[in-house]
Amino acid sequence: MPRHLTYFVSDVHLGLQVSDPADREARFVSFLRGIPAAETESLYLLGDIWDFWYEYRDVVPKGYTRVFAALQDLMDAGVKVYFFQGNHDIWTYHYFEELGMVKLEQPYVTRIGGKTFCLGHGDGLGPGDRGYKFLRGIFHNRFLQVCFSTLHPWFAFRLGNGWSHRSRLGKSVGYTFKGESEPLYKFCDSFAARRAAEGEPPVDIFLFGHYHCAVDMPVGPARLLLLQDWITVSNWMVYDAAGGTIDRCP
Repeated sequence: MPRHLTYFVSDVHLGLQVSDPADREARFVSFLRGIPAAETESLYLLGDIWDFWYEYRDVVPKGYTRVFAALQDLMDAGVKVYFFQGNHDIWTYHYFEELGMVKLEQPYVTRIGGKTFCLGHGDGLGPGDRGYKFLRGIFHNRFLQVCFSTLHPWFAFRLGNGWSHRSRLGKSVGYTFKGESEPLYKFCDSFAARRAAEGEPPVDIFLFGHYHCAVDMPVGPARLLLLQDWITVSNWMVYDAAGGTIDRCP
């Protein structure tokens, strides 16, 4: 049977010292090991898989051996693994590509089976939120990244992990998505309108992470789906091209 499954996962936040980090990593490895490779076309990592990731030219964060082994086994079995940079694992430069993964930039439009998907992490899309976009611009600035790389890893990782940990603790648990007033919804609506005006095929499914809450709502004839995080429970989505269905799991 042809490969007909595509998996999507986001916001695992590996390394975050909240709840049970070891259990979170074990659940994620179990998820990866449970993907039926012979039936799976691709796996999309939609950002913030790591709570903090920073690569030097010759140094990468330690640990996560079982995670990388599981990803490598999937790729060796013919599964394509794609990843987006989230707002916590921005600083991926070449290591993931050396392992065989493919980095994508949001918003990324692709045809999977019989449907058109628009994918990404979801941060910084849409109008407003200038403070966050300014901070995001700083984090993505290549000159400032080079400056940060001059710090000794012992200090840099403690600084980065500390910032990331405080950032997560400072956010409310159980964010409520505000529907049509959310910048992300407005982005999807305008993106769909622009494609229609340009004669491009319409998007069937907008799929993102970042917000740490489950969302399934219409954007015109399309669907906007948001993945939850893994801090307390496991969750992912799987699209079955054979039946044209997408399901939230477990």
